[in-house]
Order: sequence, then structure tokens, then C-alpha cells
Amino acid sequence: MASSSSSSSWTYDVFLSFRGEDTRRGFTTHLYSALTQSGIHVFRDDEELERGEEISTSLLQAIEISEIALVILSQNFASSRWCLDELVNIMECRRSAAQVVVPIFYHIDPSDVRHQRGAYGEAMERHEQRLGGGGDRSVLRWREALTEIGNLSGFATSAFR
Repeated sequence: MASSSSSSSWTYDVFLSFRGEDTRRGFTTHLYSALTQSGIHVFRDDEELERGEEISTSLLQAIEISEIALVILSQNFASSRWCLDELVNIMECRRSAAQVVVPIFYHIDPSDVRHQRGAYGEAMERHEQRLGGGGDRSVLRWREALTEIGNLSGFATSAFR
């Protein structure tokens, strides 16, 4: 539950969540620049992450101390375990800390995210195979988070792939 005292505890106005290979050098950079030029304090993780590396404590903390999370859902977002772990944490903050979550469907149909079809369905199947089946707790949490964010009102780019 949000209270007036919790709103003063936000360190960042916006946390940007995105798949670097899809949007870092274009859309995300332009969005980040526009937000910061408007005086909005934005957290953007520009570190290159090692494969298999777990989401860092400092990144989890940055999510938790951000008032708004902008999640840029792109073609390869669901192929990244890192992005999916980040999304789970963001959706948990939405429920527990009243964090505002705004999805941006970047060249992806929101219903593909919601129902894990197309690239999202293929990515989830690969995760299930790699992690030993659909009963894996991580995969179930990722699927729930994708369904939840796919049901939120957000912004969509005009052209779907």
C-alpha cells in the first residue's frame, strides 16, 4: 500500500527495463534522453551482463526505489532470463509498493505477450526445455508476470512484426 511517506522514499522517478540488443542503441536511448532532458530522474542499467549471471542486488534495489517502471517489451525480451527476472520483481513491486508499471509494446503485439505466442511462446518453450519442463518455478513466475503485464494498459508502436 502506498502512503505519502512512501512516495518520498523514491530515489528514481523511472526505472527502464529493456532488452539491450533490441532497443539500447535506438528507442531506449531516445526515450532516456527525452526523460532526462525533462528533468526526470531515470535508472537505466547499461552494464553488459554475463550469460547465466543472476540479477544483482543493486539492480533489484533500483527497481524497488523507483516510482514508475517503464518496461519495453520487444521481440527478444522474453528470451532473456535476466529481463524476465527483472519483470517478476517489477510486478511484485507493483503489488506490494504500488509502483506504477507502464508497458511499451515495441514492435510486438500485446496479445502475444499476454498469451505467450509468437516469439514470446517460442522463448518460453526454450526456457522450459533448458530448465527441465513446464513445472519449473522460474518459468511459472515468468509466465505469470508476462500475462499480468500483457493485461496492463500501455503504449504500442504502430507496426507489429
